[in-house]
Formats: sequence, C-alpha cells, structure tokens
Amino acid sequence: MHEFEFLTLDDVEVSGKKVLLRVDINSPIDPETLTILDDSRIKAILTTLKDLEDAAVVLMSHQSRPGKKDFTSLEPHVRILKKYLGDRVKFIDDIFGPAARKEIRKLPPGKILVLENVRFYSEENIEAPPKVLARTHLVRKLAHFFDLFVNDAFAAIHRSQPSLVGFAEVLPTVAGRLMEKELKALKKVLQNPEKPCVFFLGGAKVPDKMEIMLTALKKGKADKILLGGLLANVFLEAAGYNIGEENRKPLPDFEKLKNKAKTILEKYRDAIELPKDVAVEINNERMEVPIDKLPVKGQIKDIGINTIIHYSKILSNAATIVANGPAGIFEERQYAIGTTEILHSIANSKAYKVIGGGHLGAIANILNLNTKINHISTGGGAALSLLAGQKLPVIEALTKAAKRHKTYH
Repeated sequence: MHEFEFLTLDDVEVSGKKVLLRVDINSPIDPETLTILDDSRIKAILTTLKDLEDAAVVLMSHQSRPGKKDFTSLEPHVRILKKYLGDRVKFIDDIFGPAARKEIRKLPPGKILVLENVRFYSEENIEAPPKVLARTHLVRKLAHFFDLFVNDAFAAIHRSQPSLVGFAEVLPTVAGRLMEKELKALKKVLQNPEKPCVFFLGGAKVPDKMEIMLTALKKGKADKILLGGLLANVFLEAAGYNIGEENRKPLPDFEKLKNKAKTILEKYRDAIELPKDVAVEINNERMEVPIDKLPVKGQIKDIGINTIIHYSKILSNAATIVANGPAGIFEERQYAIGTTEILHSIANSKAYKVIGGGHLGAIANILNLNTKINHISTGGGAALSLLAGQKLPVIEALTKAAKRHKTYH
C-alpha cells in the first residue's frame, strides 16, 4: 500500500524515457562573485538523478526572484552538478526557445540538460490555478517533448507557478526522491507528534511564522512555542513590554503585527514562551537586559542567557521538536550565542527533531550537529507551510495527477 496519495519513481518505468525534472536548487549566492555559498540543495537532488540515469533528463529550476541581488543564471549551479556528475550534465542559456527545443529533441538517455533560470521568463512568476498555468507558453511549448514529469522541488511546494503545477495537468506526474524523503520525515510531526511537542520559532518572516503558530496551536500540534528573533520582539511589545522605536523600525506594519500577536496571546498565552531577557548592542558591546528593564537605547540582537537556560530546559523535556529561524543576528559573532546554544540543546535532546531548513539548517550543518538532528529540511518556507497545515499546490497537483494516472495507461 502506498504511503502517499501520489505516485513516486517506484510506480513508473523511466528507462529510455524523456523526463522533465523540476527541482529547487535555489542556493545562497555571493552577489559580487556569483559563487554558491552552500550546495546542499544541489546535493539533495543527486539521489533522484541517480534513479533517472537511464532516462534523458531535462532539469528545470529557479534562482531567487526578479529584483533581488542573487537573481542570476543557473550556470554556477551547473558547474557544481558537473563536479558530482561529470559530462552527463550540459547547460543551455535558454528555457523554451528554438535553441532549448532543439537540444531537448536530440537529448539521448543518460544525459542531463539544465535549462536557464525559469524565472527569467515572466510567466513563471505568476501564481494562478493549475488549469490556467497549463495554458502558459512555457507548458504548451515544452510538454509534448516529454513522457513524464517528475517534481522534486520540495522547497517550492507552497507555490502555484507554471513549472511547478502546470505540467502536472498535462503529463503523467510523479514525486522525486527528495520530495518523498522530506514528506516522510515531516509526516511524523504532522500526523501525531509525540508529546510534548515544542516549536522554536525565530528569524524574520514574522507574518508567516504567526500563521504557523496559529495553526500549530489551533490543531493542538504544539504544546509549547518558544520565540526568538524579530518574532519575539513583536510578541514582547504585544505582551506590554516597550521594546523601543529602534526595534520597531525593522518591521513594516509593526502595529498590525502587534495587534495580531495580541490576539494570539489572549487565546494561547500558556503555550507561548517569551524571552526573559534580551541581548542589546550598547556601545558595540553585548549587554544582557531583563525584559522588564526595556526600553534601553540599542538594538535587540539576540535572546539573553537566562532565556537560553529557560528554553533549553523545555527543549530537553520535549518528545518532538520543530525549529525554524535563528534566535538573533547570528551573522555577528557575539549575537550568535542564542542560536548556537538553542541548536546544541535541540541536538542533545532525546526528542524526534526536525529543523525547517533555511538559516537554522545551514548553521546546524556548520556546527556539525546535522548527524544529531533527525531531519533538516531543504525547504524552510515549504516545511513551515506544511507543518502549518496550509494548502500546498504542488502536493495537490501530484495527488490529482495520481488519480488521473489510470487514464494514461
């Protein structure tokens, strides 16, 4: 019996077939040198490519988005892929123009053709229902070349864009190995996490994290939610502490976020742990300030030592831990203490531990704690959307395609 409602590579014959593979190898890039700083997303798709080695594979991905400094070609990514796979890999500076179509047509089994950053084409940046996206130029120009569409872009499962869900409308579609691995690991937390289940949420994406908090609390998934980063600042203010103008400024819509945080606190105060103290930068020094001594002049850059001790105690008694986002400005050494210590506490806990990708996952790798974590997701936003019980267009597209699969035979 299948573990999922969609199909995987185990359900199809790929030998000699022409396969369109959508991955997410969107990586941190140095905007000056265009060097890839962390290739873990590229390494994560190697298992899928291994299973497709007897097929002719056309690989499609994006890097960043229009207007951002790291919105660049996939050429650096291909250099890394070649390091792992050698001459099997070829890059083309085109997406679906005549040059790309010519290369796709003559691509033999065993080879991988990587198309240019799919977001260079404006249609890819549209979010719409799959039926609409199936009619885009991208899908109409490319679909007829392929026998199969494999979606392995776990980090983008929360997006409804042409390359992610459009092809699933018109081609037999299965999930790749990374997609399968991610969903298996997260399912453990999703379905009935062992209790107590503790979430640690930090970082900067405050509106997104609030949604996750709400769902996790409403559905009874989280017994405790520990807060760090900018998220903690908003909740401290909502709980009646004055964090000072300097700390409100980094967040547009601060008042709106504060009011939302107030509503969440009114309903779930017992489940939410706020910092007891914070680390503030005063005269270039790290100063520990208890929250009832706020505001002080200076930027809050980390959780304080007493908070670290308090949070660590809660984490050590957890049976399931879900963590996403750093506790402070970890790029500055003296403000990385919160993040580093929280990660050590998670790693040393006996719980089933999942890190929802992003910066926290990268830091766990740097600290060599990855072997002590059950699963580090390759998709921060995707893992969180999944854990928050949000609708995920890519999963829905895979499930619908599996139902349609009967008609393909």
